[in-house]
Amino acid sequence: MNDLPCNYVLCSNPRSGTTLLCTMLADTGVAGCPNSFFRQEGLQEWAQDWGIDAQADPMDPAFSSRYLLEMQRAGRGKTSVFGLRLMGPDLRFACDWLNRLYPGLPSDLARLQAAFGPLRFIHLTRQDKLAEAVSYVKAEQSGVWHRNADGSIHEALAPNLPDGFNVLAIHERLNMLRHLDVAWHAWFAAENIAPLRLTYESLSDDPQAILADVLSHIGQDPALATSITPSLRKLADQTSSDWIARYRQIYPDR
Repeated sequence: MNDLPCNYVLCSNPRSGTTLLCTMLADTGVAGCPNSFFRQEGLQEWAQDWGIDAQADPMDPAFSSRYLLEMQRAGRGKTSVFGLRLMGPDLRFACDWLNRLYPGLPSDLARLQAAFGPLRFIHLTRQDKLAEAVSYVKAEQSGVWHRNADGSIHEALAPNLPDGFNVLAIHERLNMLRHLDVAWHAWFAAENIAPLRLTYESLSDDPQAILADVLSHIGQDPALATSITPSLRKLADQTSSDWIARYRQIYPDR
């Protein structure tokens, strides 16, 4: 465990278990309230939630300064630790935004630390990329992205794909997710960042153990993890297995 609690960035890609981990971190009461504050499609919603009476425009210095202040507050919650979830599709967008706020700094890492203080990084990946892609397409089709442990909907968006097995959509998402993984590794290398590396599979098998690893990494007591019960359930089902099998019949080498 580190000597002092530290702010952190959870780096990942869609359908990798970040919502489960973020929820558990928030439930500890000591690790902030990490969320995707740089998600491009959600800027206006966050701004409205925070009482920012302006059009969400990251090119506007006044909006950006106010948004950053509110992001810092929201990411801390009622704790002294700031948590941020940064997803691969938003990495370049976030770094470019911070570059406008902190011009002249030498690196993305320097700009992130100027905004959020000293940081620890966690990199959560899903090893089974095909399962990740299938999960992505199913969520896009159904609109259901997460369910609570009791089966009720935790997060839902409007569906944006027709129902049913769609090999082209799965293929597209698989390629996208692989490219995003490569981009994360390249970014960590370029910024000389050594993140705590975790997998969706390990998180799924033993969420409390992974939570303990993260708490230790950010300078908090890992024993707190034993009191946290996962509040979300897996969405993978027989349909997921069937789609994976059908995809592999079509693309046996993928």
